[in-house]
Amino acid sequence: MPFTPDDPADEPLEAWAARREGRRRAVGELRAVPLGPGPARGGHVQPELPRAVVRWDGFTWEPVTVAPDYAAARRIIDPTAPAETVPVPGYSPAPLRAGRGRHRRT
Repeated sequence: MPFTPDDPADEPLEAWAARREGRRRAVGELRAVPLGPGPARGGHVQPELPRAVVRWDGFTWEPVTVAPDYAAARRIIDPTAPAETVPVPGYSPAPLRAGRGRHRRT
């Protein structure tokens, strides 16, 4: 008998355990935590701050190493990932000029 969300008491234990395992964090997963004042925020907020790289052991986060900034931490966590683009302060691309380009509307 398949599980129906209307009556969670009827869910078989095996189905519950499989659903729970699917939501659990993988042992050995790495993440970067900013080492700065205030609460931990996303990587795009203050990317120049040093980061602690921590690993999940199934129960708690264990420190692995410290990276000098967000980009270095990302390279430690996933060395095969492509490089991310970083905006350069003060740079803006050239504005579009008037004309009838191939994909421009008239």
